[in-house]
Amino acid sequence: MSGLFTKLLIIFNLERFSTPGKTMVGSDSHTPTAGGAGMLAIGVGGLDVAVVMGGSPLYITMPEVVGVELKGKLKPWVAAKDVILEVLRRCTVKGGVGKVFEYYGDGVKTLSVPDRATITNMGAELGATTSIFPSDEVTRDFFKREGRENDWKPLAADDDVEYDETLTIELDELEPLIAEPHSPDNVRSVADLSGLEVEQVIIGACTNSSYTDLAMTSRLLEKHGVHPNVSLHISPGSKQVIETLARKGELEGLFSGGARLGEPCCGGCIGMGAAPGTDTVSIRSFNRNWKGRSGTSDDRVYLASVETCVAAAIRGEIRDPRELGKYPPVQMPRRFVTNDSMILEPNRKPDTVKVLRGPNIKPLPKREPLPETIGGVVLIKLGDNISTDTIMPAGAKILPLRSNIPAISKYVFHHVDPEFSKRAEENNGGFIIGGENYGQGSSREHAAIAPMHLGIKAVIAKSFARIHKTNLINFGILPLTFNDPTDHETITEGAQITIPKVRAQLEEEETNKIIATANERTIKLKHDYTPRQIKMLKAGGLLNHTKRTYTQG
Repeated sequence: MSGLFTKLLIIFNLERFSTPGKTMVGSDSHTPTAGGAGMLAIGVGGLDVAVVMGGSPLYITMPEVVGVELKGKLKPWVAAKDVILEVLRRCTVKGGVGKVFEYYGDGVKTLSVPDRATITNMGAELGATTSIFPSDEVTRDFFKREGRENDWKPLAADDDVEYDETLTIELDELEPLIAEPHSPDNVRSVADLSGLEVEQVIIGACTNSSYTDLAMTSRLLEKHGVHPNVSLHISPGSKQVIETLARKGELEGLFSGGARLGEPCCGGCIGMGAAPGTDTVSIRSFNRNWKGRSGTSDDRVYLASVETCVAAAIRGEIRDPRELGKYPPVQMPRRFVTNDSMILEPNRKPDTVKVLRGPNIKPLPKREPLPETIGGVVLIKLGDNISTDTIMPAGAKILPLRSNIPAISKYVFHHVDPEFSKRAEENNGGFIIGGENYGQGSSREHAAIAPMHLGIKAVIAKSFARIHKTNLINFGILPLTFNDPTDHETITEGAQITIPKVRAQLEEEETNKIIATANERTIKLKHDYTPRQIKMLKAGGLLNHTKRTYTQG
């Protein structure tokens, strides 16, 4: 599953499926949200999930483990969002690639499960494989309120644990933080930006949309109201959150205070509604703020805690939320409103299930096996931290084409170079050159499927984000890195690249080197494929490899 529906499941997974000590895989990069309840929850590509559901193991490179010690207790108006923004400020958006972040310390017990889930959710912006908290009495209390106390069990690190890296955060020394455009790690103090005029505020989506987040918002709005120059949107995290708010009388403040209530979905986070005005400031309690992601090409999106968002909505400008006075006390309900009637078990007679495909749904394009030699032109050259949103944009215009790869592929790199897809078709595909952390962010596998359809043979970059790198391999595109990073500077758009005897070169596992030519000049590339991934690439991707494996079996 991918797209809007998985965002509904991110919070639902935490509420109804998270289980301490168990493993979950999901086709959304924010699947690690369930790590807030002590679950090893990992985001992967949709095809990986489909193959796992078919009975195959999940293959993943063993990550390093970073221990994050939390000390003390957050002061009023300082939130869990400020904790993960601090981690992002220290580690950057590529600092978690190939790593798991494990939180521990006396400060953990001061954070609720929704608090912890905010931190693990946004750990995806570090590029981390996942993030996880221990399962303790706080976790047990959450499960009890969910009516699932029997699913709880204690879980903590061994006393003699040794981490690959450690960092320490003094919770009582943190202050309200905010990420400026256009990256989640572009973090500053809220006080530094005090007075900046704000036109839009959005609270919710999958990062900060818990009952306590929205109940606190409701009480503040009931008291202060939304500034007349601000449009405030609310995206609840789940049906459970909405219904519990309604039963507890906490929706009234949202409506009377001037907020607009939407449905539980990605919504404004991916430009599906609530696009900000031209060149205006939008503050959001979301997890990503890459340029144009909101649906407005010249957006100015800031990321902050719900507390900071509410303060901006009330004042009409960025203000330290501590100026609002006494923090409104909000407790989780004794029992959440639970309704699992919409959870359908797999059909026991799958052959009777009819799959409905409308006229816009097209078959998945196939990738042929890898030829002996690949060659073509460099179609585009890019810098560092290119996100999957940049590769395959979302938004109201493009997302409806998700099941029509030929149609959606026309929008690859659309916001960077609108002529890219046309150029790719005219050249029968080619190569992409990237910088560091290519493919960061969403697990959006269309960022690999659509380039595959356009004939992209390889992406050569300085480094890759984990999920996108796997997605490229899954769809038969070679992710390669420069043996000498300075070669990145010498290759220009339009250069002719050839990789001769590529199948034979891949089989030289001891060297992991690939020799290529760029405009007849020899360049050395490298990879770290596993033997299984080499077989997949030679077969033309995971689908072909799986079919061959099961047919032969």
